[in-house]
Amino acid sequence: MTLHSDTAPTFRAVPGPGFVAGCTVSTWLDMFGSPATPVAYLLVGHAPPRRINETSSSIEDGLMGMVDAMRLRPSAERVPIVGARLILRGRFVLLDYGHPSFTMRLPLTAPEWRAHVIAGGHVCLTVGLDAIPPGVGPDAVSAYVARVCATGRAYMGATTFRSRA
Repeated sequence: MTLHSDTAPTFRAVPGPGFVAGCTVSTWLDMFGSPATPVAYLLVGHAPPRRINETSSSIEDGLMGMVDAMRLRPSAERVPIVGARLILRGRFVLLDYGHPSFTMRLPLTAPEWRAHVIAGGHVCLTVGLDAIPPGVGPDAVSAYVARVCATGRAYMGATTFRSRA
């Protein structure tokens, strides 16, 4: 939801599975120099436009629908707790991104990341609005996160594992 001083609130639609299929997802565990204080990260972005009728603007609208539904806040603000949005199903991790009927299946995650989540550790969920191609490496992901945070194009929230789906 977006509030403007002169207008009524704007509600953006939560995208369905067709949109989510074009999302890029990265997960990693950052030790910040100490294994005692790991922080898990989950980055959701989207590939550049490549389908008929897909534009940078329509992609951003879809990502902002996810941001609104998950109650994420701009990265420059305090990171809010957005509830338990991660669901474990066997070896798969699902993200409840706010759609009433669908979840997003994450790519296979590292055992350390899963162990952190299962142990109740928080995950910093980030949605980046700039295009990020699939398959980029850790250095490109790090540069991407730094850029979208610095330019106000990232939204964040802290989430955890949901014990029941």
